Amino acid sequence: MTREELEHIIRASGDITDQYEFVIVGSQSMLGPVPNPEAEFTMSMEADIYPLMAPELADRIDGAIGEGSQFHQNYGYYAQGVGPDTAMLPQDWMQRVHRVQNGNTNDRVGYCLDVIDLFLAKAVAGRDKDREFCMALFEHGYVTPAQVLELVPLMPVDDKEQRTLRATIRRWAKAVRDAGHDVSEG
Repeated sequence: MTREELEHIIRASGDITDQYEFVIVGSQSMLGPVPNPEAEFTMSMEADIYPLMAPELADRIDGAIGEGSQFHQNYGYYAQGVGPDTAMLPQDWMQRVHRVQNGNTNDRVGYCLDVIDLFLAKAVAGRDKDREFCMALFEHGYVTPAQVLELVPLMPVDDKEQRTLRATIRRWAKAVRDAGHDVSEG
């Protein structure tokens, strides 16, 4: 998915729900802070999105422009209507979002996660695809281990889960370094 395609999804979501502000979580939220990332970050053809002030309307988005819809068939990408609990995020994530708003969005607003918050949400989810995504964020220098480790205490998980998360982050950073990539600590 490209930044322009994400803008189209924001615009269409606004038309469907008559809402003004949307939150984009998941890998394609990266297109807010990094409009033109490397190809490996644009592989997904779906954007996870929900209306900020009316998350219950996400089902309408899913039904109208979701997977298998006419929109999906026409454009090759789609929206997945999700909820605020879809991604586990640090307590202050909303303070770091990146605003996507322009003529292509019909001046509707899409709030995309900061790359650090996206990393943490994926690290907590811990699926294979999330590990690969997070390691690629390290490889390309979008985040450093120190940056993400600093926010672990703000994650809504207990102490044991925080220790596990820290160990996972350190293990991934080591694997990226061992593969010959410079992973800055600072």
